[in-house]
Amino acid sequence: MNTQQQRHFEALYQQHLDNLILQGKRPATIDAYSRAVRRISAFFDCPPDHLTTEQLRAYFRQLIRTHSWSTVKLDRNGLQFFYRYTLSKQWIWLNIVKPPQVKRLPDLLTPDEVGLLITMTRQSRYQAFFFTLYSLGLRLGEGLNLTTADIDARTMQVHIREGKGGKDRRVPLPERTLAVMRQHWRSHHHPQWIFPGVGTTEPMDRGGVQKAMKQVCRDCGINKRISPHSLRHCYATHLLEAGLDLRSLQVLLGHASLNTTARYTQFTKVKSASAALAVNALANKLAVIWEAA
Repeated sequence: MNTQQQRHFEALYQQHLDNLILQGKRPATIDAYSRAVRRISAFFDCPPDHLTTEQLRAYFRQLIRTHSWSTVKLDRNGLQFFYRYTLSKQWIWLNIVKPPQVKRLPDLLTPDEVGLLITMTRQSRYQAFFFTLYSLGLRLGEGLNLTTADIDARTMQVHIREGKGGKDRRVPLPERTLAVMRQHWRSHHHPQWIFPGVGTTEPMDRGGVQKAMKQVCRDCGINKRISPHSLRHCYATHLLEAGLDLRSLQVLLGHASLNTTARYTQFTKVKSASAALAVNALANKLAVIWEAA
C-alpha cells in the first residue's frame, strides 16, 4: 500500500476496532475479527473496502487451502462484521463460505488412564495443573486464569470467572485438589496466579501445557487424540457414570443448554452397555430361516 492507502486503511481499521468494542465483543473475538481485516488487506496489499466479489471469493478459496476451517469461519465472521458495521454494506454471498458440518466424538480416558497420565507427568507444575483441570472440570483457559482469590477454602468452592460466553460459575473444590494447589503454590508463592509462568508475571503458557500433555501421552503409550480439554470431557463422563444427574452436571460445566450436556450420555459405559443389550435383543428376536450355505 502507498502512503495514502495506508492512512485510509488505518482509519478503517480503527473504526472497526471501535465498533467491536461498542458491540461489547470479548477480547478473543476482537483479536480474531481484527486479524481477519489485517490478513485480507495484506493478501491484496490494499484497503479492503473496495474489493470485488471475485477477489473475496479468491481470497477464501486460498484461505481454505492453507488454513483450518475454524480460521476460515473466524475470517468470514470478522469480515461480515467489518462490512456491516464499518462499511454499512451487506455481503450476503459470504454465507456460501460454510465449514462442513462434522460432529466428531472426542477420545476419552478411563479413570485409570487419567491417573496414569498425571502420574507420568514429570514436571510438578504440569502434574498439579492436570489434576486440577480434571478434578474441577475446567477448560484450559479457566485453569490457567485461576487466582488465589478464586479459591474459597471455607466453603470448599472455586469461583470460575469469565468462562465461555463471559459467564461466571462456582464448582465444588475437592479436599485433595485444595491440597494439591496449596502444595504447588508453596513452590512459587505468586501473589495472584495459582499456576504462574516461569519468569513471567502471566499465567503458564497455553502452548507449553499442550506440548507437555502430548509428551506425557507418548510416554504413557496413549495413542488416543488427547488434549488438556479432554480432561474436562473425562470429568463429565466419569461423573455421569458415578450417577450424577444431567442438570447438576450442566451447572458444573457452565453449559447454557442442557442439550449440550446431554451429549455426554452417549460416552458412558452404562449407556453403551444398555444400547448393546437392546441391539442384541432386537437381533435375537428376529424369526429367520436361513438358507443352507
